[in-house]
Amino acid sequence: MAEYAKVIVDISQEKLDKTFEYRIPPYLTQRITVGMQVYIPFGSRRITGYVVELSDEAEYDEDKLKNIAGIVTDSVPIESHLIALAGWMREHYGGTMNQALKMVLPIKEKKKAVEHKRVRLALHPVEAKNQLGAYERRHSTARAKLLRALLEEEELDWDLVTHKLGVSGSVIRAMEESGVVKVIRETQYRNPVSHLTSRGYGLTLNDEQQEAVDAVWSDYEKGIRSTYLIKGVTGSGKTEVYMELIAKMQKAGRQAIVLIPEIALTYQTVLRFYNRFGDRVSILNSRMSPGERYDQFLRAKNGEIDVMIGPRSALFTPFANLGLIIIDEEHETSYKSETVPRYHARETAIARAAMLDASVVLGSATPSVDSYYRAKRGEYRLLTLTKRVKERPLPACGVVDLRQELREGNRSILSRRLDGLMEQRLRAGEQTMLFINRRGVAGFVSCRACGHVIKCPHCDVSLSQHANGRMVCHYCGYTEPVPVQCPACGSKYISGFKAGTEKIEMVVRKRFPEARVLRMDMDTTRGKEDYEQILSAFANHEADILIGTQMIVKGHDFPDVTLVGVLAADLSLHVGDYRAAERTFQLLTQAAGRAGRGNKPGEVVIQTYDPEHYSIETAKAQDYDAFYEQEIAYRKIMLYPPVWNMLVILCASKSEEAADAMAAELAAAADAYTGKNTKEKVYLVGPVDAAIAKVNDIYKKIIYLKAENYDTLVKIKNRTEVYARESRYYKNVTVMFDFNPVNGF
Repeated sequence: MAEYAKVIVDISQEKLDKTFEYRIPPYLTQRITVGMQVYIPFGSRRITGYVVELSDEAEYDEDKLKNIAGIVTDSVPIESHLIALAGWMREHYGGTMNQALKMVLPIKEKKKAVEHKRVRLALHPVEAKNQLGAYERRHSTARAKLLRALLEEEELDWDLVTHKLGVSGSVIRAMEESGVVKVIRETQYRNPVSHLTSRGYGLTLNDEQQEAVDAVWSDYEKGIRSTYLIKGVTGSGKTEVYMELIAKMQKAGRQAIVLIPEIALTYQTVLRFYNRFGDRVSILNSRMSPGERYDQFLRAKNGEIDVMIGPRSALFTPFANLGLIIIDEEHETSYKSETVPRYHARETAIARAAMLDASVVLGSATPSVDSYYRAKRGEYRLLTLTKRVKERPLPACGVVDLRQELREGNRSILSRRLDGLMEQRLRAGEQTMLFINRRGVAGFVSCRACGHVIKCPHCDVSLSQHANGRMVCHYCGYTEPVPVQCPACGSKYISGFKAGTEKIEMVVRKRFPEARVLRMDMDTTRGKEDYEQILSAFANHEADILIGTQMIVKGHDFPDVTLVGVLAADLSLHVGDYRAAERTFQLLTQAAGRAGRGNKPGEVVIQTYDPEHYSIETAKAQDYDAFYEQEIAYRKIMLYPPVWNMLVILCASKSEEAADAMAAELAAAADAYTGKNTKEKVYLVGPVDAAIAKVNDIYKKIIYLKAENYDTLVKIKNRTEVYARESRYYKNVTVMFDFNPVNGF
């Protein structure tokens, strides 16, 4: 057995981002494994760390090595291949190895198992009757009651004994010790999908779906492992393709991970998979209890399930024989982590699949420009689904110019066309979805006299007005009452720019008092079961109109929805982000795709102040390729991803001076390094203020670097990390890195 261990200490500081060698004491040599969390002496303290390597020989002077102090018994070990993946993530996304290790471990600690206990008679009936007589003579009422019940029925549930019969646990244990009864203990997994009932699966794939399945599976049988991009129009049945591939993997003895972008998608997605795979399916997400999450981790590790469904963190499910990773709605920005290491689930899934001889399938009606660019270059294999299931037509899509509405006297959130169509749907008993990319009542509160906007005192953002009469910062949570007069000029003409979900709900309820209305946004889905309750209520036709933010337009399938209204298409278009047009096109196309998925045709109304913008024109036409050609031309001109690659360096500090000084040093260091060590052109911009320059009293400065070669930026990141640690500002400034950012810092 190994006598020495390399350990990453459980402290996320760059200066400690290396392995430390320890001696394994004899009493632990049979128990220590790679990935295990252990106690180690570190200076004058005892801390924890993760074992990342075992060896028979010491790399350092054996006399100077200290012993591992013990094993952390309530922690969950990290699978050895996930340690390698953590190393890859640390190299490609920055941060420390300890931060990467914690990221690939979705379950951090063990939870006590739920036991199902039964009480069984351990004596022969004749002996039991004699014992019953003895209890009765001694007036042992509780023991006699239990024994009498067990003579009638040989085995009873523990809860029945303790509650209905009123026999305490201490009495049962005493009878067990004396050999009168036996307690049968069985571990019972907390199963988040146990309430579902399988309705069976009888769908047959159409020709396009079958061709997509055959393409992937033919490669798999030949030993080819690749990344596939399924570009299928909304309603084309991508999920059926996924399930057919998983069924084939299951027969081959391999497991699958299905990533979805939103917890809100879990309910409908799991129901469809459960109908086909039953109890071999489970879910993993942050809304589950720690006990539920831990039990799904164990079920996956023990081979008791074949399919894990969940958002980004489900990627690290510890399957022993993973064969397929599916990323549905692969264009979604939620697949990019906003905490260090800022990994992208798509690239990380491809890296994990390469380590495990697995395949990756990406799916979307509106693929990310990055993925489609790679598919066009042959890095991914492109598969297309051009028709909706059962040849259903795409919804008719119309654009309303809100400038014209205003000129003609309509100041309502609802255009006259959308208002009329909603009334028609209500009379016909059909359903409507209204989408806006914002929550709250107002985008911001401003003075009509002087233009002053009420901002958060801790963050460089405006406060949003809510219906409870308060304004809230959606970055740090700061709240204050809505003012009755302007704090800058004293004017009473201060109010909100009203464009939020709460405001829309109020308008709709007033305009259609007979309608049953549901609202779905971050404010109405804070509870564990809120997503499922709202979506199931709408699916069961308990509401006529569903109002919501992005979460209502991503992948849901409601056959009775025949009208979708996009109330403010411009909200995601005019922001300081080079991906703004892409996001707008994707949101509009996905929203439109919710209409007409049943037997009745659908209709979509897009309300906008900029109807001539190419993202809106191509979304109206449901023409992805036309949008892509215009967008990629813009990216080529501006040298933006995916044509070029981008590295963003963030310097954040409570001291603006320290953040400025560190950013200036790192920019100079990066510029000097690229001048000496790279032959290709590298563009450097900054330092500049972040898009939101201050959040929660933390100042943020940004450096942008662009290069055609991704590996060039990785080298710059590595060199800059070293330089940052040597800076005198290092203790007061946090330095973070992000490649090809999705949301920015």
